[in-house]
Amino acid sequence: MTDDLLEDAIVRFEEALPHAQLSEDAHERLRSPVSSLKVSVPVRMDDGRLRIFPGYRVRYDDTRGPAKGGIRFHPGVTAAEVTTLAFWMTFKTELMDLPFGGGKGGVAVDPKQLSASELERLSRGYLAAIADVIGPDVDIPAPDVATNELVMGWMAHEYAKINRGHHPSVVTGKPLALGGIPGRSSATSDGAFHVIRTVQSRVLPDIDHPSVAIQGFGNAGSQLATRLAEAGWRVVGVSDSSAAIHDAGGLDVAALREHKKATGSLADPPVGEEIAAEDLLCLEVDVLIPAALEGAIDGSNAERVRARTIFEVANGPLTADADRILDDAGVQIVPDILVNAGGVTVSWFEWIANRTGDRWDEATVRERLERRMVTETDAVVALADARDLPLRTAAYVHAIERLSRSMDATGTASLFGDLDG
Repeated sequence: MTDDLLEDAIVRFEEALPHAQLSEDAHERLRSPVSSLKVSVPVRMDDGRLRIFPGYRVRYDDTRGPAKGGIRFHPGVTAAEVTTLAFWMTFKTELMDLPFGGGKGGVAVDPKQLSASELERLSRGYLAAIADVIGPDVDIPAPDVATNELVMGWMAHEYAKINRGHHPSVVTGKPLALGGIPGRSSATSDGAFHVIRTVQSRVLPDIDHPSVAIQGFGNAGSQLATRLAEAGWRVVGVSDSSAAIHDAGGLDVAALREHKKATGSLADPPVGEEIAAEDLLCLEVDVLIPAALEGAIDGSNAERVRARTIFEVANGPLTADADRILDDAGVQIVPDILVNAGGVTVSWFEWIANRTGDRWDEATVRERLERRMVTETDAVVALADARDLPLRTAAYVHAIERLSRSMDATGTASLFGDLDG
């Protein structure tokens, strides 16, 4: 990744500004992150070698509360990527009206090449390296690409050792036994499903059983595929990093999930036929759901997209160039900062439960998540209609105006002290 990724993200922000009420002070404060940390994480490998992995943690904004954002383990992690993801998280938390700001972190590593013990040493080493800049009231990590509740459990335990106390709310997405919350593992897919169902009649009128292709068959993508299939949708294509599978009549999602669980990939599937990965993005479907990494659809392939509507489950799967091409082609785009906000919303529930000592059952989590997702989706749609805006722009305007009010309420004097006294 390069700085182009952040510049591309800022384009969406800048495009929304003419339609939003944002003070000059708030605009200036949003131009750069509050803090950015690069660390070196030494890991003793199983064969005795010492390897050093670069890691990052960025707190982009904390006006309304501690920064919130995941930690990813991926070879492509860079400072620019993490900064961009923290920038997006800032607007996602505002869009959902959560008492958080935006943060993100990651380590440049291929976790598939690590043993379980090496992964644990990496997780604990990274947490130790960033321990001084995180905390329940400062910055709260969570799972992201290639991290999970096991990794979060190691990190929560390491933080407790460093601080010699019990601080379960420092990390969300933990195992239930360590203060996790029921429903967190499916929160992103559940939230996306609620957004899709809320706007379905608007973006897909008169289609009872829409066809859908899903790029990314990880936790969120596979669970969302199951929910859509159960709701009567025809899942005609799915893909992961190993293979893309297609069947115009509809795939057996349950069989594919079992196959991936058993083999670790979609390659050599029990149903459907394998197609080229790039061809999945170009299937003629009612809905395309990019649920993998950012930048999957850009200026080089956007013209080949034949979906009527795109729901962004991944962070930043469309570049600004792709947006313009698809908009000209009449493709409706429902943006990532709304569609994938279920994860951070349920992380908020976990943070609340950890701080109060309360316990939430899964029914309560699901009901409160659905209510929040539907409420904010309806607000974005209403704003889009009232101001004649695309849904992405409306989502950013909704978040920007909410954040601007909070920033302005702090007053510029609070940044420097009372200049008159």
